[in-house]
Amino acid sequence: MLRVLVIDESRARAAEICAGLALAGHQVAAVLASSSDLSAQIEAIRPDVILIETDAPSRDTLENLAVMNAEMPRPVIIFAQEGDQETIRAAVKAGVSTYVVDGLDPQRLKPVIDVAVASFEEHQALRSELAAATKKLSERKLIDRAKGLLMKSRGMAEAEAYAALRKLAMERAKPMAAVAQDLIDMAKYLL
Repeated sequence: MLRVLVIDESRARAAEICAGLALAGHQVAAVLASSSDLSAQIEAIRPDVILIETDAPSRDTLENLAVMNAEMPRPVIIFAQEGDQETIRAAVKAGVSTYVVDGLDPQRLKPVIDVAVASFEEHQALRSELAAATKKLSERKLIDRAKGLLMKSRGMAEAEAYAALRKLAMERAKPMAAVAQDLIDMAKYLL
C-alpha cells in the first residue's frame, strides 16, 4: 500500500481521486489545493507518490517539483488536460515520472501508479550509476595527477608511483583518492 499525496484545485475531482486510490489499494496521505511550499509539505507528510490533477501544470508547480526532486525525489504523476510537447518536456525535466493527458480515469489509477513507480525506480538507479561512475572517474583523475607529480618530482616510473601511493594509502588507512588529493594539495605549497 502506497501513501499518495493528492494535489488538485478542485475538491470534487480530489474526492474522485481519493475514491479511486482507495479502490486501487492505496492510502491517501493528504490532499492539497496547490503545490506551493511543496518541499515542506513533502517533508511533513512523507508520501510515497505524488499525484497532481490539473488543466495544465503551471511554471510554479514545475519549479516546486524540480526543487522537491533535487531534495527528496518521489514518483510524480500528472493528470492534465493539455499535453503540448513543451509542457511535457518541462514536466519530465522537473522530475515527473508519468504525464497523462486527457484527465483521470479512476479505473486506470493502479496501472498508472505502477508505471510511475517503476519508471521512477529505474531513473533513480540510473542516477546512482551515473553518480558512482562520475565519482570513480574523478578519483581516477586525482590518482593519475598524483602519480604524475611523483613521477616528475621523484623520477619514478608509473608503476612505482602507483605502488607508492597505494602504500601511503594503506599506511594512513585512507582511500587512494584521498591520499592523492593530499599529495596534490601539498605539492601546491612545496613545488
